[in-house]
Amino acid sequence: MGAGASCAAALFRPKSFSKHQPPAISRVAILKADSYSARLDEILMQGLNLFKLDVRGKAILLKPNLVEYLPGKEVNTHPMLVGAAAECFLRLGAKSVVVGEGPGHQRDTEFLLSESGLADQLKARKVAFVDLNRDELIKIPLESGHTGLNYLWLPRAVVEADVVVSMPKIKTHHWAGVTLSMKNMFGIVPGLKYGWPKNILHWKGIHESIMDICGSIPIGLVIADGVLCMEGNGPLHGEARKLGVIVIGDDPVAADATMVRLIGLRPERIPYLEQADCFRGNLDPRRILQLGERVEELRQTFQVLPEFSPLLQHTLPNQRA
Repeated sequence: MGAGASCAAALFRPKSFSKHQPPAISRVAILKADSYSARLDEILMQGLNLFKLDVRGKAILLKPNLVEYLPGKEVNTHPMLVGAAAECFLRLGAKSVVVGEGPGHQRDTEFLLSESGLADQLKARKVAFVDLNRDELIKIPLESGHTGLNYLWLPRAVVEADVVVSMPKIKTHHWAGVTLSMKNMFGIVPGLKYGWPKNILHWKGIHESIMDICGSIPIGLVIADGVLCMEGNGPLHGEARKLGVIVIGDDPVAADATMVRLIGLRPERIPYLEQADCFRGNLDPRRILQLGERVEELRQTFQVLPEFSPLLQHTLPNQRA
């Protein structure tokens, strides 16, 4: 389906999107990373250099996926990747780097930081953490009207950051199909205001809420953890699947579409991605400049719950039963 047809058949439409035309060309890099090791610093710096980023003097907020601690499950963005990202941005001249998250399930954020290993990683790198569930809030008017809400209360640390970097763990999802860089932004919504797991926005619709959140706080860069992923009954109870990649993108729609293709699914069948293609970013691979490795060479087919079988691409190479 072409972009025009996709827009015409949109499930939900914003009040105005004239300010948010997609870039002519988006850039997405796929980097091989076989394990979580000290080499992540080097791999990530090489990947970031492909984008020729200018972050000098800017305040960077890293938003990992830190939702719950379940031993033996690949639920969260790996702390070593978060630490590597912080180090790289500081080396590139960022004024400051903080890590912020508002866990959607576990209300004891200190417990989650400690048990996940992220606290140790941030302490070693001398990087601060902000609990977005409890940060001071700022009222942000919504430019789009997908949820029917007129505004969101969002954490000051997020609103005042110069660049928000979404750092998801690549996972399938039992409600949204996938949870990637745009779905990851649910974590900026404060639990103290909207409930656990952000109940008010779930009631308003997951796809609609993704669009309103990402319209309020633009994602400046995506750095996705695809070394060990989750397939099946994600985002918490699926099974681990090794993909062996880090994905970086300057357009969250293009980055998410590329990740969806990497795991053998069809991005045009995911409602928030189909709609975002109209005005937030590029879904069409012809408008995505692929850097690093090629999707076709690394693509696998992840398991999904039966209700999401229409998302599957059935004629992919390298399928695994």
